[in-house]
Amino acid sequence: MALLDQHQLETINHIAEALSSSERRSLFYLCGSLDLDDSVPCLKEMLKSEVMGQERGHLFLRELMLQLRRFDILRKVCKTSREEVERNLKHRQVLPRFRVLMANISEDMANEDMNSVKFLLSSTLPREKMEKAKSFLDVIIELEKLDIVSPERVDFVEECLMKIDRVDLAKKVTAYKVSAVTSEQQPSQLQRCRALRPFPAPNSSHSLQQTRQGQSFHSGLLLYVTLIFILFTLPYYSLSPATANVPVSVYRELSFQSQLDCYKFNTNPRGVCVIIDCVGNDGDMLEQTFKALHFNVILHKWLSAADTVSALRGIFRQRENLKGDGFACCIISRGVQNRLLGTDLYGPGLHLDDIRDLFNADSCPMLAGKPKLFFIQRYTVPEAQLCSRMHHRDEDLETDGYDVLSSTDYIPTDADVFWSHCWTDERQLEQGQHRSVYLRALADGFHRSQRRKTHLVDVHTEVNGAIFEHNKRNPEASYQIDLRHTLRKDLYLQ
Repeated sequence: MALLDQHQLETINHIAEALSSSERRSLFYLCGSLDLDDSVPCLKEMLKSEVMGQERGHLFLRELMLQLRRFDILRKVCKTSREEVERNLKHRQVLPRFRVLMANISEDMANEDMNSVKFLLSSTLPREKMEKAKSFLDVIIELEKLDIVSPERVDFVEECLMKIDRVDLAKKVTAYKVSAVTSEQQPSQLQRCRALRPFPAPNSSHSLQQTRQGQSFHSGLLLYVTLIFILFTLPYYSLSPATANVPVSVYRELSFQSQLDCYKFNTNPRGVCVIIDCVGNDGDMLEQTFKALHFNVILHKWLSAADTVSALRGIFRQRENLKGDGFACCIISRGVQNRLLGTDLYGPGLHLDDIRDLFNADSCPMLAGKPKLFFIQRYTVPEAQLCSRMHHRDEDLETDGYDVLSSTDYIPTDADVFWSHCWTDERQLEQGQHRSVYLRALADGFHRSQRRKTHLVDVHTEVNGAIFEHNKRNPEASYQIDLRHTLRKDLYLQ
């Protein structure tokens, strides 16, 4: 173990004091530590220990700064350039490839991606851990502690990235897996070739045989790598033509269960479906749709926000409504951001979180483990118009509100929830006999699913395609749609 010289000590001190808290956290992770104490003194001690254990400690520190993208420290403290460090590391990297990969993925994660990751893993990691997680690296650290993720097990990470539609990042994990498999299998493949090799024939025949065996090995290895790549990338491209440029992310379930594992969904009725239509246009159509799907349908019209809550609470007060295999809720209402206004002219409205919370496992134990489906059509009331409406009442207007809160993450976080939320401008309601494109496409998709066995998420993909085509033809009357779910199994409604 080499002793530190004065220059290395000064470099370590400068680095530790120049880094932010998040950078120190990343550096700890890159060095293999899952310690929560990312203070400057702890970082200094850790770096000293790591450098003493390295044959080329100065290169180790430079690679750390390169991975953190602190090129200013490379220039001012380490007295080198990014290009020079990259040349030195071209054939010799000190940091573990797995940790470098996870750190790079974390750097490329946007806030929206992190919100999606937190939603997907809400049933995997404790809520308090997810709330404290500020970056994807924090999530990876918690998964490593649970031994779900490791350098040898990255399938979970790859699947997670696929579900949040970060195909670019998922491909990086795929490449890491393929290279790891290749490096591990190549020696054994060579040994197998040698074991199967017949006794050498004289001269040229033996040479030809060796050549053919080498070609066979390389061809087989190339085929293996190609198949791995195709298997992991085909699902991405199979959905892209229908969903490209659609403002929606569809998330498949994160589950270790077989894709053949399905929710039990064959009781008669399947369960209760409550429909609350505060606009008066599509409630009847949805009633017929869900009756055809063998739901017991309860339709309410023209409810205020408070009456909507009362109607929803009334569902689970009657135990008969919860004995089926699932539950569905459809709400059509004007709204602002993450709140629905019902038919109220005043008041804060109904927060979308409150709707979901009414039917989670804590509030409604009889629905625990059963799929809970929510379909929300919101007609957005512009904030600028709210104040004027409070003073100048429009006799034809059935709903209003004034409490516009900042946007928050309202997506459901409990298991077995399918949450589909669509919104468009309320001015579309001024058109005579307006019908929601989203709800019409949803009804059509459910009707087709009765003729052929179709996964619920795939039905929603068809809905995305219908909305995409509508938005291309009618950019002035576009719809935005968002789907989140924590389904643990496949769900077929027919």
